[in-house]
Amino acid sequence: MALSLLERAQVCFFRAFAALFFRLFQLFSGRAASSRNKLPPVSNPLLLLPATQLARKIRRKEVSSVEVVQTFIDRIQEVNPFLNAVVKDRFAAALQEAAQVDKLIEEETGGEEVLEDRLPFLGVPLSVKESYSLQGMPFTTGLVSRRGIVATVDAPPVALLKRAGAIPLGVTNISELCMWSESHNHLYGITSNPYDLERIPGGSSGGEGSILAAAGAVIGVGSDIGGSIRMPSFFNGIFGHKTTPGVVSCENQYPPTSGRWSEYLSSGPMCRYAEDLLPMLKIMAGPNVSMLSLNTKVDLKKLRFFTIPHDGGSVFTHPVSKELMDIQRKVAERLECDLGVQVQKVCLPELRYSFQIWDKYMGLPDKEGKPPIKFAELMGEPGRPAWPLWELLKRMVGKSDHTMAAILLGLIEMIPISQPAAFIVPKKEKLQKDLDEMLGTDGILLYPSHPRVAPKHHHPLFRPFDFAYTGILNILGLPVTQCPLGLGEEGLPLGVQVVGGKMQDHLTLAVAVYLEKTFGGWRPPGAN
Repeated sequence: MALSLLERAQVCFFRAFAALFFRLFQLFSGRAASSRNKLPPVSNPLLLLPATQLARKIRRKEVSSVEVVQTFIDRIQEVNPFLNAVVKDRFAAALQEAAQVDKLIEEETGGEEVLEDRLPFLGVPLSVKESYSLQGMPFTTGLVSRRGIVATVDAPPVALLKRAGAIPLGVTNISELCMWSESHNHLYGITSNPYDLERIPGGSSGGEGSILAAAGAVIGVGSDIGGSIRMPSFFNGIFGHKTTPGVVSCENQYPPTSGRWSEYLSSGPMCRYAEDLLPMLKIMAGPNVSMLSLNTKVDLKKLRFFTIPHDGGSVFTHPVSKELMDIQRKVAERLECDLGVQVQKVCLPELRYSFQIWDKYMGLPDKEGKPPIKFAELMGEPGRPAWPLWELLKRMVGKSDHTMAAILLGLIEMIPISQPAAFIVPKKEKLQKDLDEMLGTDGILLYPSHPRVAPKHHHPLFRPFDFAYTGILNILGLPVTQCPLGLGEEGLPLGVQVVGGKMQDHLTLAVAVYLEKTFGGWRPPGAN
């Protein structure tokens, strides 16, 4: 479909707008020191085991929890100076808890099966996104004005994983207020991608993605309202699952939800190995686990498969790269060859408006008519709202407590980007209807994770709306598993989003296990 004259003008305006601020950023912040250093290779075989296998070894006394926890602590201390992924550790407490686990196992008289049923992740290390409340840990979401705020309780998914025996090692970096595709803030600094230290690990769960990919953690938790689980999982070559909204609790996270955000926000697991996704989700769902069919065996040959190679030419997003379209095509070919299914290529024209739909629906009021809190208000917490223009001027002389990305978001908030609701709402409703009917209870859709592999640091300022490839699926309320598909031409992770119908999380998780076996899953940084 050809772009209208108005859409062409929008393309020129917004790309010029983003380019202007990217150039301003370069001018006033200087160039970061270039680093071609590579991470130390993984040397301890314990770091290369899925969490379920580590738990089994611990239960069988083949290895102690103390040894496992110490191994991951050593790895974090080895790689974190390169990555800045873990921003606050609790190593001493974790080792004490590991010792208690080993004592519990020694005293257990019911056998391994009892422990597996009651404590499936007993003694396994866990990393936690800093925007989750983890008792005794910082709870700032990277906001300088929240420095010193410490969590007094555990967020429900964290509490459930701890109750299942997992041992948190610390909290990981995020983007400022969890609303940007790069994990950078002026409280903790910037996090790097383990495959190329000059590139981003994504956001807002970028610290999770980075430390998991670097083998400094084996399982972690993220949250996702526009791609904050899936983009870091994609850029870092790991698995991440955005659950159907309303299944996993999003309480005790910051920022809190407002407007209709609770309809789009999902909490979910992030991990290196596909086999850990299902048991993690069973635990994190807590009392809502019955909403999903996680115990249902999936026959992939009985599923219907669809593929959409790009969004059809949005005015806001960059074109999908050839290598990402090629790898998605290869996935479709392998599915057809291995399973004997037909992968149908479809086109949904409304996907062209993904960003506008996300932007419009994120701004809708709640059922009582109360609009969502403004980003500028969150920037000023706990005081008065920030003034983005003033912060931009302060940024130019190095005096702002906010990142350029946060300032840019505050400025964009002041500009009416989306078309009127009378235009956008019917587009969303048509897209929702078509996808719901297409996927049903046995459909799987392959969709690009992002237009490009992991960008270089700060480059998202130049392409701020490319997250629409993930964001649209939040508004549609669909479960999505991000799956790694090996490394590309530049040694950076490739991947694809595997989308299912509402409440069909078990289908996308089953496809993830297949793709891991077929394409190799996570690759250690530096692997061929």
